[in-house]
Amino acid sequence: MILCLLFTSSLYGQAERVAGFWLTADRDSQVEIFRKADNQYYGRIVWLEEPLNEQGRPKVDDKNPDRSKHTTPIMGLEILKGFSYNASKNEWSGGTIYDPKNGRTYSAYMRLDGNNKLVIKGYVMGMRFLGRETDWTRERNKR
Repeated sequence: MILCLLFTSSLYGQAERVAGFWLTADRDSQVEIFRKADNQYYGRIVWLEEPLNEQGRPKVDDKNPDRSKHTTPIMGLEILKGFSYNASKNEWSGGTIYDPKNGRTYSAYMRLDGNNKLVIKGYVMGMRFLGRETDWTRERNKR
């Protein structure tokens, strides 16, 4: 029983390492990754280098294929959804990443490279080799 509890605690600790604030590869936004009650990991935009559009209004999700979401603010937008930690692969998988710059959603997995670099790979048609990889950098605090 104690061994099982220690293993579960260790696994939870490993899974939780992805939680926190991450500066995206373009360094123009920051995403907070957190665990929800369903024990899966999600990420929302918490900082934008340029939060306003050309008209001086908050940027919105106007590239989303769902027209009803065109007025949703980019700030606070959940772009990572439904990731679970896979201990045997040492990665978070089964989730999706949304790119508000083009309105597309991709299947994705994430892995840590050290403690301060998060490698995310988005892919299509269930084929992990068809996709794009991006590196995010851990930050201590929300900007």
